[in-house]
Amino acid sequence: MPIDQSPVRGAIDIGSNTIHIVVAHSTPDDLDILDDEVDLVRIGESVTTTGGISDQKRDETFAVLQRYKTLAEQLGAANILVVATEAIRKATNSSTFLEQMQQETGLTVHLISGDVEALLTFLGATYETVKEANPDAPLAVMDLGGGSTELITAHGPHITWLTSIPIGSGWLHDRYMPSDPPHAEELVAARTFLQGYFQEMQVQQEVSTLIATGGSANSLLFLAQHADFLDASVHHLTIDALKQCESLLTSTPAAAIAERYGQPLERTRILPAGCLVIQEMMARFQLTEIQVSPHGIREGVLLAYARYGEQWLERLQEEARNMCLDKPEAGESIPLQHDETSDNSAYNKPFARSGQMMLHERLHKLLDWRDEVLKQEDSEAVHKMRVASRRFRAILDACEPCCDARRFQKVYREIKQMADLLGAARDTDVMLQKLQEQHEEVPLEEQAGVAWLIDRLETYRKEKQRALEKYFGNLDKETLKRRVESCLPKGAQNDG
Repeated sequence: MPIDQSPVRGAIDIGSNTIHIVVAHSTPDDLDILDDEVDLVRIGESVTTTGGISDQKRDETFAVLQRYKTLAEQLGAANILVVATEAIRKATNSSTFLEQMQQETGLTVHLISGDVEALLTFLGATYETVKEANPDAPLAVMDLGGGSTELITAHGPHITWLTSIPIGSGWLHDRYMPSDPPHAEELVAARTFLQGYFQEMQVQQEVSTLIATGGSANSLLFLAQHADFLDASVHHLTIDALKQCESLLTSTPAAAIAERYGQPLERTRILPAGCLVIQEMMARFQLTEIQVSPHGIREGVLLAYARYGEQWLERLQEEARNMCLDKPEAGESIPLQHDETSDNSAYNKPFARSGQMMLHERLHKLLDWRDEVLKQEDSEAVHKMRVASRRFRAILDACEPCCDARRFQKVYREIKQMADLLGAARDTDVMLQKLQEQHEEVPLEEQAGVAWLIDRLETYRKEKQRALEKYFGNLDKETLKRRVESCLPKGAQNDG
């Protein structure tokens, strides 16, 4: 049957950053896309902040789905298939959200696991390229989403390994890089976290080609082309172009970039985080360039339904289970899904041991600055301890999935409290320094006002110093070290 005579179907992907629809004529091996639309809703933002999907995000999602449903029906879609991914998997009110969604829109939403998401991503991202590729070529597909990243390795069309990790561009932005543009110390902390996480990922094969998909990858390609870092005709990203993108994104406010290059503001805000994730993944595979695909999970859904019919999801779930059973050892790679049912034992002992060593090293460096901060002899001591606290939190984040949840949260809250106190003192130091530099340069009639403000800030800074002294006076370093050690499995503490 000619492709344009095949059934028309719609597929909607409710992700952490975006809601995306593709409507197409579909066969088991090919698509003729009729429409492709995306809305940036950022459900994951509220999940990262509060743990649940906010009323505002819920209402925005329902409005987008109603519009997409109308669009698909107007194009003659016989089926509208809807999947939800990481943000919905993690949300505390996920079940209520899904029930309300079906009642409001009439759409049935499939909450898929990370491993099924990875399979669908591979189908969608490669259905055009694999037909032309060397069937034995080792390749990988990376779907960088807002709340998770799916990674799949394959020999041509045959998948050899897959994983889904709970790190995405929106998550990394919200947790590590909220400033606009990101501060240098935020970049250091984010890189530290990514390097610690990715270096322990036990990928099953080396690859010669990496295909990246998802909103961040495609937006970075667009930015690189329109900023003249790449030729407009290419569909790959080089490491040099990504570094130029990073430099632009971390030195210019998001609003200015969005206006200059015609990008959505909310997407532009999270691009620095996406840029870092892609660079670290390229470093993990020792690649200098990657291909970028506009296709992904939605196209995968359409292809899977065309192949397997109503049983498409069950077939993929079975395939994913079989791949898990085929792994050399349970837990040799990062778990395929990250939710309330994830088993911490799925992380291997080497990962836990290296995490323990990194935590010990970073905690030692962090606490070494305590006495200098209390002496107040080095004006940069607060800044250096604040940076050390960010780096320690980065390693904590990397180790979170294999930590005892209750103990982890207790340590994390304590380190965050320390970082917040140091941050308040450091921010005041920066303001004071700038005002003192400007004091003599402002007009004479304004100097009294500046002097008054300096006096008030100095008083405030003394209050912050007393808070630091009280905090560190009550801090027992040995107790904190024991708490950190107790977060990880016993095997990590006793081995190596």
